[in-house]
Amino acid sequence: MKPNYKTAYLRDIAGMALVLALCAGTSRSEPMGEPHLQIVPRDASEAAKVAAVVAISTDFSQPERFEHRPAGLATLMDAPSRKSFSMPQPNLNEDQGLDFVLGQSLFEKLWVTPPSATVSSDGLGPLYNARACSICHIGNGRGRPPLDDTDRLGALFLRVSVPDEASSLAPDLLDKMSNAPEPTYGLQLQDKSVAGLPAEGRLAVRYSPVAVTLADGTIVELQNPEYALQNPGYGDLHPQAQFSPRIAPQMIGLGLLEAIPEADILAHADPDDQDGDGISGRANLVWSKEYDQWMLGRFGLKAGASTVRAQSMAAANGDIGLSNSLFPAASGDCTAQQTACLNAPDGNTAAQGGVEASDPVMDLMTFYSQTLAVPARRDVDDPEVLKGKSAFYQAGCPACHVPKFVTHRLADRAEHSFQLIWPYTDMLLHDMGEGLADNRPEWRANGREWRTPPLWGIGLTQTVSGHSRFLHDGRARTLLEAILWHGGEATAAQQAVIAMPKSQRDALIAFLESL
Repeated sequence: MKPNYKTAYLRDIAGMALVLALCAGTSRSEPMGEPHLQIVPRDASEAAKVAAVVAISTDFSQPERFEHRPAGLATLMDAPSRKSFSMPQPNLNEDQGLDFVLGQSLFEKLWVTPPSATVSSDGLGPLYNARACSICHIGNGRGRPPLDDTDRLGALFLRVSVPDEASSLAPDLLDKMSNAPEPTYGLQLQDKSVAGLPAEGRLAVRYSPVAVTLADGTIVELQNPEYALQNPGYGDLHPQAQFSPRIAPQMIGLGLLEAIPEADILAHADPDDQDGDGISGRANLVWSKEYDQWMLGRFGLKAGASTVRAQSMAAANGDIGLSNSLFPAASGDCTAQQTACLNAPDGNTAAQGGVEASDPVMDLMTFYSQTLAVPARRDVDDPEVLKGKSAFYQAGCPACHVPKFVTHRLADRAEHSFQLIWPYTDMLLHDMGEGLADNRPEWRANGREWRTPPLWGIGLTQTVSGHSRFLHDGRARTLLEAILWHGGEATAAQQAVIAMPKSQRDALIAFLESL
C-alpha cells in the first residue's frame, strides 16, 4: 500500500496559509473564502478529533464505524429504488420539507415559450437544451449519451469556447469568465429552439473500439468516442473552437459537499507533487458573481462553480434560457451574431423581479438541489466488499478519491452541519491523461484536468437511471471500463487494476457497487 495519502491534511488542519500559498503566483491570486456559509470555527481540540476520524483506514477486516451512513444523519436509509436519488434528507424539519417539495416542483416544471398567460412559467429559450432541469437529470442521476442517431433520450450536451487569444473581448473581462465564448455559438450548443428560430445544431457521436488486455489475459473493449456537429444553424464554428461533450452528473449530497471546509480540501492539494506520489491535485479558482470575489470551485465536471446556487442559476440560463439575478440575459446564451434570438420575446416580468426566474424561485430550486439525500451503503460487512475495499486502497485510489470529510459546524444549516461524510472525492482537479482530455480549459483547469467525481451512490446508477454509463461523456459502459480510461496522474492506479487477478478485480467492483 502507498504510505502517503496527503498527510498534509494532518499537518495543517487550519490550512489558511496553504490557501494563500496556492493562490499566490497566479493571475487569480485574490484570497478565497466561504462567504456563503455561517461557520462556527473549530477549536484545536475539535480539529484534532476530526483529523483522527478522517484518517485513512488500514484495517479491512471489518467496516469502519458509521461507514454504512455515507452522509451522516442526512443518509437515506430506505431500500434502494428508482427514487433513491430523489428523496429529501431525513434530517430536514417540517418547513424545510415543504421547501424541498416546492423546489422539486420547480425543478420538474416544464417552462413554456414567452409571452404566455402563465407568467410564472414562461421564459423558455429562445435557444435551449431542455424545458425542465429534470429532463437531463432524470431521477437526479447520471445522464447518458445517445445510443444511436435516432435516440432522443440521451442527455449529451456540448460546451464550446475559443482560446482567450482568439477572442475580441477585453482581457480584464475574460479574466472573470470561465472561457472566451465562441463568437457565434457562445459557451454551449443549444440543440432546441422556440418556433421560428433554428436550433444551433445537434451533437452526434460515433464510437471506435479500443482493446485493453489485462494481466490475466482478459480483453476489455473500450469505446473511443468521436464527435461531430450536425446541421449547424448559424454557420461555421470558429476555426479555433474548443469542444467539451458532457453528460449530466448525479446530484445527491451537493449541500454536504458545499459544507466541506475549504481548508480541508486545499490541504489535499499538491500541485507540484512535493510528496512524490505522482498525484498533483490542484484547486480551481472561479470568480463569484454572487460575492464579487474569487472562490474555490467545487461543482461541475471541472469544478467550475463555487456554490450550488451559482451552478443552478448558470444551468437555468444556459440549459433552459431562464434569466435570473446572476445571469440576467433573457436571451440566454445567444450571441451578437444571433440577432433573431436577441430580439425574440422574453418572459421578464415585474412579478418575477424583472427576470424570468426570480430569486425565490432559484432559492427553492437551490435548496432542493442541496438537500437530495445520499442513500445508505449496502453490504458494508460483506467479505467480498471488504476485500474490494482493500484492493481500492492498495491501488492508491484514495489519493484522489478521498474517502471522508467532516463538514463545517454551520449556524444556519443544521441539516449539513458537522456531519461525517464519505463522498470519495478530494474536490480537486487532476490530469487524467490524453485519453480523457477534452482540450478545453475552464477557469484554472486545463484541457486534461477534471475534478475528482464523488463516488457515493455510484453503485445505484443502474437502479436509478436504468443504465450504467460513466465518466464525463458517458463513454464507459461499466465501472471497469471507467477505471481503464484513467490515465495521467491515475496511471499507476489503472495499472494496478490491470495487474490484479480476476478475483481481486471482481472484489474491487463489488466494493464500488456497494457505494
